[in-house]
Amino acid sequence: MNSPATVLVIEDSPVVQHLLRATLARLDVTVFFADDGEAGLELARTLLPDVITLDVGLPGINGWQVLCELRADPATCEVRVIVLTAHAQQSMREAAAEFGADAFMTKPFLPEDLRTEVQAAVSQVRAGVPAA
Repeated sequence: MNSPATVLVIEDSPVVQHLLRATLARLDVTVFFADDGEAGLELARTLLPDVITLDVGLPGINGWQVLCELRADPATCEVRVIVLTAHAQQSMREAAAEFGADAFMTKPFLPEDLRTEVQAAVSQVRAGVPAA
């Protein structure tokens, strides 16, 4: 039997953290939280999660910098990253792809859509499909 997947949520808003906690509770995953980019990078390097949900507008180092550092680090370069942002512009979607995000979702999001993205990412990890 497979152990639960690990999801790291890097999000500074307590309201969004609460929503993500409730949304992900319906999946067979273990969820960890980081309030800013620095803490998120530290946890990512320690936990080596299967999936990261990443806010772009973080205090300290922003989500784009976090994503670049994750992709540059051999230990975390294959972690699946789902960018979650309140910015719905096409340029943000393009930036997410350019920086190596595996998926892009805007806030507010439908909980079932996020669960679907996380499940797809976990399935890819378990199947050995390389990250973006």
